[in-house]
Amino acid sequence: MSYDHDLIDIDSLLTEEEQRLRKEVRSFVDSAIRPNIAGWYEDAVFPLEIVPEMGRLGLLGMHLDGYGCAGRSAVEYGLAGAELEAGDSGLRTFVSVQGSLAMSAIYKHGSEEQKQEWLPQMAAGEAIGCFGLTEPTAGSDPGGMRTFARRDGNDWILNGSKRWIGLASVAKVAVIWAQTDDGVRGFVVPTGTAGFKATPIEQKLSMRASIQCDIELTDVRLPAEATLPEAKGLRGPFECLNEARYGIIWGSMGAARDAWQAAVDYSKERLQFDKPLAGFQLTQEKLVNMALEINKGFLLALHLGRLKDAGQLQPQQISVGKLNNCREAINIARECRAMLGGNGITLDYSPMRHANNLESVRTYEGTDEVHTLILGQKITGIPAFR
Repeated sequence: MSYDHDLIDIDSLLTEEEQRLRKEVRSFVDSAIRPNIAGWYEDAVFPLEIVPEMGRLGLLGMHLDGYGCAGRSAVEYGLAGAELEAGDSGLRTFVSVQGSLAMSAIYKHGSEEQKQEWLPQMAAGEAIGCFGLTEPTAGSDPGGMRTFARRDGNDWILNGSKRWIGLASVAKVAVIWAQTDDGVRGFVVPTGTAGFKATPIEQKLSMRASIQCDIELTDVRLPAEATLPEAKGLRGPFECLNEARYGIIWGSMGAARDAWQAAVDYSKERLQFDKPLAGFQLTQEKLVNMALEINKGFLLALHLGRLKDAGQLQPQQISVGKLNNCREAINIARECRAMLGGNGITLDYSPMRHANNLESVRTYEGTDEVHTLILGQKITGIPAFR
C-alpha cells in the first residue's frame, strides 16, 4: 500500500532509526494483521497468537528501560502505535494496556521484586497484564471508586467490581486500584488468586477484535507485598493514564490515515459517470480537507513526543492531543465511509471499522468532555468538573 498523506514532508523530521522502526512495525501490520483483521473483527476474536511476535519486536513496554524492555523513545513508541492502529484500534489498545498501563504501573510504582517477577515476562509476551481502575459507577470520576481493600493482619482483603478492563480474562496479572483507609492504593494481583473473576463483555459494536471485561473481586486475599509501594492516592493511576493517553494521540491518527488511504484508493478505482470518483471536485475537496487534518494531527503528535522525550510534556498538553486527534480521526473515518457508498459498510474496507473503534478510543482514558474541562481549567484557572 502506498501512503500519500504526507503533504509537508513530516518524514524529514524523523531520524533514520525512527523511520526504520516504523517500517518494521508497518511490515508486521501488513503481514500479520491486515490479512486477518476483518475475520477477527467479525468473529470478535483477539488474536493471542500474535502476542509473542509483538514481544519479539520489542513492542510491549517498549518505552521502558531494563527488565527485558526495548527502551525506545516516546516518539518511537508513538510511531509504532500509529502503525498498529492503522491495522486496528484493538491491537494498538492491547499494546497500550500491556505497556502503558499494567507494565508502566509496576515500573513506576512497584517494588524491585515486583519488577523482576513481572516485567520480563510481560515484555516477552509470556504474561499478559490488565489495569483495573474503571468501575460500573466510576469512569470519569475515579475518585468515586467503591472497590475497597481492608487490612487483615499483614494481609489485604479486596472486594469490589471493575468494568471495561482490557484483557482481564486472558491476563496473568492485574493491577487493581482500590480505596483503603489511607486513600487509593494499587495492588498487584495474580489472576489465579481465589475470588478474582473476569468475564468478557460481549455483543460490542466497537473494539470487537479486542477483549474488555467485568471483574468481580470477592474477598481476594493478598499479602502485604502485593501493594505498589510507590503509589499512594490517585496520582498513581493518573500517571499511568497519561502514558496511555499519549499513545492515543498517535494511534488515532494511524486509524485516520488508514481510513483516508482506503478512500483515496477506492476513489481512484471506482467509476461514476464514466470517470473515477477521484476526478470530481467534491471528492478532491474531501480528500484534501482530511489530509490537512491528518498532517496537523501527526505534527501535533510529533511535537508532543519530542516534549515527552525531553521530559517537558505537561498533562494539559496530552489533553490537547487526545481531544483534537480523536475528534478529527472519527470525523475522518466517518467521511471516508460515506465516500465508499454502500460498499463502505462491509468489512472489505476499513473506514467503518475504524469509525466504530474510535467511538471507544475517544471515550477511554478520558472522554472529550473530561479533556475539554482539563483544558478549560488550564485556560481559566477555574475547575468546572462539579
